[in-house]
Amino acid sequence: MSTAVMFPGQGSQKLGMGKDLFDQFPEQVKLADEILGYSIRQLCTEDKQEQLNTTSFTQPALYVVSALAYLDWVRNGGVASFTAGHSVGEYAALFAAGAIDFETGLQWVQKRGALMAEVSGGGMAAVIGMKADAIFNTLATSGADSVDVANYNSPEQTVISGPSAVIESLESNFKEAGAKMYAVLKVSGAFHSRYMQESASSFAEFIESAKVHNPKIPVVSNVEAVPYKDSDEIKKYLVAQIHSSVRWLESILYLRSNGAKDFIELGSGVVLTRLLKKI
Repeated sequence: MSTAVMFPGQGSQKLGMGKDLFDQFPEQVKLADEILGYSIRQLCTEDKQEQLNTTSFTQPALYVVSALAYLDWVRNGGVASFTAGHSVGEYAALFAAGAIDFETGLQWVQKRGALMAEVSGGGMAAVIGMKADAIFNTLATSGADSVDVANYNSPEQTVISGPSAVIESLESNFKEAGAKMYAVLKVSGAFHSRYMQESASSFAEFIESAKVHNPKIPVVSNVEAVPYKDSDEIKKYLVAQIHSSVRWLESILYLRSNGAKDFIELGSGVVLTRLLKKI
């Protein structure tokens, strides 16, 4: 049976995540502490400074926990036929596929989180119960041309991204158009939108000289919703991912149509497993 391993993105973090993994992988935990400059264990299990929900800390924490969960899964006999990750989860997917090593992935995610945390003035909202076409129509009739689609999560869940004032003002428009729910997300910026272009450019410079390998197993790209062809595409699409839509719905449909029968979510929470039931 072909198994697809999924890694969650920001929003899946929770206090206590990874507590059963840190003692099992002391080498990786030590390396993570050295790279980050703080204790990853304390961040995930104690969070005395209340930083776990801050983007620059959230993203490295999710990457480490996801990577360790994968190592534990493999050690216990797990074999992946495909990997995929939602937004920052894609870095753990690339690590799992051997495209990047643990250290490189963490350095990239730390930089990515820091750059994204610098962006302010933006907001995001999850629109529940509307198809993508209806969402585009609602944005058009509302004159909200400053808003982009950030995540295509399922047929009934799409996340939009743009200036915070505009995002907050659209709730009544979407409710009137038939949305079952309009939930403004607790984020600092308009992630996965045109407003992240500057962050993406800075990230491109940061990763330019890093070594990347061809994935040993297919990794489905958020940007293209198909597997990376080779290592040359990885940096290109990770940069684009910062300001592009996460095509998660299409990614899952690709995996199913190409033989994936068993889907395993590794890391923190079950957000992707819940989404899977709606696709």
